[in-house]
Amino acid sequence: MSAPSAADRRRCWDARDSLWVCMDENPGSLSACSQQRSRYEEICPSTWVRYFDRRREYLKYKAKLETEGFVPHDQKQTS
Repeated sequence: MSAPSAADRRRCWDARDSLWVCMDENPGSLSACSQQRSRYEEICPSTWVRYFDRRREYLKYKAKLETEGFVPHDQKQTS
């Protein structure tokens, strides 16, 4: 497998960004973004798709920690 060209990388990043915008605009509705998801998976290498999916979840988790702070699991149940 050869490395993607600059144009291929740009197309992948654009597809990823389009999907993420759709997901932000339609939280909890995966069907609303099915076209963007299909295009993203078609254009990007599968290893990149896995990486970007994990990265998005990490960034969401990090933002939540920064805004809400850390709440230990024990305190979640008693509150």
